[in-house]
Amino acid sequence: MIAVSASRLSTADLLMQALEIDVVALTEVLVPRGHRAEMGMIDVPATHYNLKGSGRISINRGPNMQLMPHLLIIVPPNTPFSIEVDDGDGTTRLINRDCWKRDEDGLLRIAVPNEEPEVVQICGFFNASFGQSVGLFRDLREPVVEQFEPSDKIDGKFREAMNELLSQEIGTGAMTASLLKQVIIALARRSLKSSQSWTDRFSILADRQITRAFADMVARPGAAHTVQSLAHSASLSRSAFMARFSEIFGRSPMAILRDLRMRQAALDLTTTTTPVDVVAHNAGYESRSSFVRAFRKAYTVDPSEYRQSVKNDKGA
Repeated sequence: MIAVSASRLSTADLLMQALEIDVVALTEVLVPRGHRAEMGMIDVPATHYNLKGSGRISINRGPNMQLMPHLLIIVPPNTPFSIEVDDGDGTTRLINRDCWKRDEDGLLRIAVPNEEPEVVQICGFFNASFGQSVGLFRDLREPVVEQFEPSDKIDGKFREAMNELLSQEIGTGAMTASLLKQVIIALARRSLKSSQSWTDRFSILADRQITRAFADMVARPGAAHTVQSLAHSASLSRSAFMARFSEIFGRSPMAILRDLRMRQAALDLTTTTTPVDVVAHNAGYESRSSFVRAFRKAYTVDPSEYRQSVKNDKGA
């Protein structure tokens, strides 16, 4: 029997539970032989999962990469890409915009009428983050590439996500985000066993001491955390904790904590009727004025204005 550390599981699980997924769009791409689909830039990461067939993908006009079934690729934000299948002599024709159709539910499908697709792929555009600034793929520079197997059932997650968007039932957004989150968790599990360069996206999961401290920040953003108390939680000296934390996140613990507190405050403001003074206290601020200043800096409006604007949007 293999013994697994309960503490390691609990902190890593806590982080995965706190991971927020915002699905911006899902697109079904069906490319027949002799055709090419080109996608422009969008300011969020894109994930591609090849459901069927073989072809090529070029990212940021770079060298072609072979597409195979069950290949997952995450493309950095603001990065164009193209998917193509040649007709045997190396030539392809661009699938023009007339073939980009939205169905009555608003789902985008790229397909050539009356042509059998060789490659069937689902492209998702999404954000994955802890709070406002701790994004898993926001500063990605090179694509993440991982080959899954049919037994991993990643294709089922993407198909379910597409079906959710088509159904447009209550909770569609939450269900779609949950399904894509399962894909990211599967990728995170791979990162702990892989030596590929993209695994630095999940380096926090491999550093159990920093994970423990960060999990405490995520679980209790309003607590009276200090660098010293977080270093103690990580069983590290203050200097070692600061160095390792900053290496993983690229920012200081207190800067990350402010973002987590603002996320907590924004959530309280939009999902409860809790008075602003109490929201401030729950977010770790002793005075309303210091909280309002911090919130205005993060969201450009006062907490009360933010609450009202979200309420107006929901009522629209």
